[in-house]
Amino acid sequence: MYELLTAFDWLAEAFSTQTQRIAVTAIAIGLLVLVLATYRRVQSWLTRHLRPLYADIITTILLLSVSVLTLSITIGVWDVTDDIADLLAQFDIGTAMIARMSVSFVILVMTMIVWRFVARLLHDVVANANSVTEHQEEVSVRIMQVTIWSVAIVVVLSIWIDDLSGLLVGAGFLGIVLGMAARQTLGAILAGFVLMFARSFEVGHWVEIDGREGIVTDISIFNTQIRAFDGEYIVVPNDIVISSVVLNRSKTSQLRIEVEVGVDYEVDVEQATTLARDAIEDVAEAATSPEPSVITKEFGPSSVVLGVRFWIDNPNARKRATARTQAVNAIKAQFQGADVKIPYPQREVSQRGPSLEATDDSTSASDSSSPAETRTQSPLDGEHPSGDP
Repeated sequence: MYELLTAFDWLAEAFSTQTQRIAVTAIAIGLLVLVLATYRRVQSWLTRHLRPLYADIITTILLLSVSVLTLSITIGVWDVTDDIADLLAQFDIGTAMIARMSVSFVILVMTMIVWRFVARLLHDVVANANSVTEHQEEVSVRIMQVTIWSVAIVVVLSIWIDDLSGLLVGAGFLGIVLGMAARQTLGAILAGFVLMFARSFEVGHWVEIDGREGIVTDISIFNTQIRAFDGEYIVVPNDIVISSVVLNRSKTSQLRIEVEVGVDYEVDVEQATTLARDAIEDVAEAATSPEPSVITKEFGPSSVVLGVRFWIDNPNARKRATARTQAVNAIKAQFQGADVKIPYPQREVSQRGPSLEATDDSTSASDSSSPAETRTQSPLDGEHPSGDP
């Protein structure tokens, strides 16, 4: 180790003045900064001319070499080799520990290279699959990243720790405790992964979840974010999304709209149906296929209720509101032109005769009178029934 540190001691003798040492150090640091600044460009150029894996390996070796060279030149030109050796001896950093550090560093660097290669390979595979969205690709990449780095960390720990069984048992017990303490959070996370891969809805879709309607702006592993049409920002936990009924109005390219209208009972229903169907032809947002339809729905309190149905293409909230407004105005104008009456709600009020209950109550009241208070009234006042004075 000491021989490795003294490899650049000749720089201290070659550049003896402080000005020369500052200049050499600045040049070395400038070289490192230049490599860091052009790192991405060099990698892109190599990727276009070589395989991506080879480009990653070359650029990583270049970056590490320049970093080590800059550090070695700085140590050598300022003649601090003995100080670093004393520091290593003070902390009991021997050859075995340096070897472990070197192996760990190499493993981490190789993990970074492998991770970038896997990420690029996954991107190339997903790019040819139309059924996978960018969001699902991002989730897959993150899962792969966590898996690769977890394996690398375990390998590095096995270099420094002779027996990992106790550590793994403790980690497993800690995982159980955390899982029980954060069941709802873990449930939301699992629900988030299900949503990302089930594709019941995507970012930009018009949905209604648990009575909340709006445009999906983001789907994370914890929650789903919705922008309501009145400008409100809604965050729904994914476990609630999974357990709720989800209405996705953007899943297909069409949406059916129904407008109910009542016509007078004296109106010819067939005529009203034809007029309503013709009125939809004046709606600019209405699709021509499927064709509009009108059905007779029910006998209302004061009218026969018709359901006017038509479709709109590429639905959104603004287009739905515009289409409904145009349909209502067109139907009203069509009915007025043909003198088809849209009745107001009506109620008939009629008076019934004395109820049986009232008669029974009056009879009961008469029967409840005492015999002493009951007398027979003669046709004429002062006359007794017997005719006696």
